[in-house]
Amino acid sequence: MFTGIIEALGTIRALSPKGGDVRVYVETGKLDLADVKLGDSIAVNGVCLTAVELPGDGFWADVSRETLACSAFIDLKAGSKVNLEKALTLSSRLGGHLVSGHVDGVGEVLSREDKARAVQFRIRAPRELAKYIALKGSITVDGTSLTVNAVNGSEFELCIVPHTLGETIMADYRPGRQVNLEVDLLARYLERLLLGDQAAEPKASGLTESFLAENGYLKH
Repeated sequence: MFTGIIEALGTIRALSPKGGDVRVYVETGKLDLADVKLGDSIAVNGVCLTAVELPGDGFWADVSRETLACSAFIDLKAGSKVNLEKALTLSSRLGGHLVSGHVDGVGEVLSREDKARAVQFRIRAPRELAKYIALKGSITVDGTSLTVNAVNGSEFELCIVPHTLGETIMADYRPGRQVNLEVDLLARYLERLLLGDQAAEPKASGLTESFLAENGYLKH
């Protein structure tokens, strides 16, 4: 688990095909690796990776085909800057929100606009994720815990303050950029819980308007 509070900017130094997937070397910059052991988790742009080698100034990790297919990780190359966060501990301060490090989908930056000293981004999420994105709710973009400022269908807006721009890769965002999205963990579990016994049925379709009406959640 993570908090979505980025601890450091890292750099992809190597991407090596290995057995059908990819092994990646991440130089971790100011991230303190003193307490990191082999097998520990580090989020890279919101993707939870396992450290398999620790040469000193970074770590090697394996990236599966599944991760490559479900995230914007495939767009990274040697020299790419990435957001880094070590896994949450019981003594950590939860400054953001609970983040699993499991990317739900890839979004696209549609626009960037200066708002005084802040920057407003408009991002389009995959249609299937739109129901989890709520006004003033939390969303994770490339591993960064953020508050949704506006929602219009599958598009949402974020207002990013100078500190966040300076401490994350968001300063480099331009229209057309692909970003990793993870929706609020609680929203996903709430959807499953509301299905009740139907959740055990094969190919449960999830919440629909008809299901909510039949079970008294909507008034006609």
